Amino acid sequence: MLSKERALKIKEIAEKYRNVPAPYGEDINLEEYKIEKGGISVDSLMELDEGYKSKLESIGIDIEEKTSAGSYLQINNKAVYSKTDSKIEMMPISEALKKYNLDDYLWNLVEIKDKYTARAALELTEGFFIRVPKGVKETIPLQTCLLIGEESSSQNVHNIIIVEEGAELNVITGCATSPHVKSGLHIGVSEFYVKKDAKLTYTMIHDWGENTHVRPRTGVYIEENGVFISNYVVMTEVKSIQSYPTAYCVGDNSKVTFQTVAYGKGNSKMDLGSRVVLSGKNSSADMISRTIVVDNAEIIARGHLVGESENVKGHLECRGLILSDNAHLHAVPELEAKRTNLDLTHEAAVGKIAENQLMYLMSRGLTEDEAVSLIIKGFLNVDVSGLPPKLAKSVEQIMEMTLDAS
Repeated sequence: MLSKERALKIKEIAEKYRNVPAPYGEDINLEEYKIEKGGISVDSLMELDEGYKSKLESIGIDIEEKTSAGSYLQINNKAVYSKTDSKIEMMPISEALKKYNLDDYLWNLVEIKDKYTARAALELTEGFFIRVPKGVKETIPLQTCLLIGEESSSQNVHNIIIVEEGAELNVITGCATSPHVKSGLHIGVSEFYVKKDAKLTYTMIHDWGENTHVRPRTGVYIEENGVFISNYVVMTEVKSIQSYPTAYCVGDNSKVTFQTVAYGKGNSKMDLGSRVVLSGKNSSADMISRTIVVDNAEIIARGHLVGESENVKGHLECRGLILSDNAHLHAVPELEAKRTNLDLTHEAAVGKIAENQLMYLMSRGLTEDEAVSLIIKGFLNVDVSGLPPKLAKSVEQIMEMTLDAS
């Protein structure tokens, strides 16, 4: 639950921003998207129909649950399945609000300052709540999946993850539209808390419909010696995505890694990036993005490093390939220093496929299309950080499979 005072304050702020566009990304008429609250319920992911199961598998969800410590599935705005056999708590956010006072966690890292966060605050429907108790180290991943199951529906989500002191958690999240759905709106608010000496690895794979708008809003709080690793992958066509998560390294020796892999095709418009505020002494950040645009796609790749304390270190790397004269790629790296004794660096490069690479591969017997495909795969190949070896290999296979399909 929330205290009465807290709930009233959130509502007051949300009403103020109900019709305010976001500073980045395409503006959307929210009235075009209805809020569906109904849906199925299942006792096992294997009970889903073949279309759903195929979609879940394509975004890395193990429907047999042999390689996961637990699963959460939400279709539209209803939690249809939530189960874990580990010591970790996982439940729909609606249940967590009945069980706990969440004043210290709900709407503390993500500000309500545009129409999307306002809608999530005023019409919160569902999301997941995960808490890892102190000292529990779960290396087998939890898996969560958020699906839009109806045409032109709005999915409003608020997720909270709390990794207590000395604990460890891996989460793999698949977000997508159902096979028959082409358009929709996803608003996803996520607030992650990584306590002292804890570690959270969060891997997200997106596979949205070609007319779907996606508006994630994410905040991460990392305490002393805490580690947060984010891997984000999107390789299929989408109407628009605007995502700019912020991580706050408040504890001494805290560390964050953001890795983004994006392939823009068709008429996709993606405004992607991440921001890290380094306020703990000796805190550090690595931010890596690999982007490709083709057809009429547009990608803006943002990165912002803020150094607020002594001996902090951060590196920002943006690399992009543009494969069409009708495409648009814009890299925006930012470094902001507020102390003298720190080290912030960035590297940005945008270009085309090197002609000599293409000619070499074709001289070895590949067709032009095969050579281009191989170069693209190599360019997008990044070390998926922080995952157990088997899971890292699985994620890499999913990336390759999605790229082949594209």
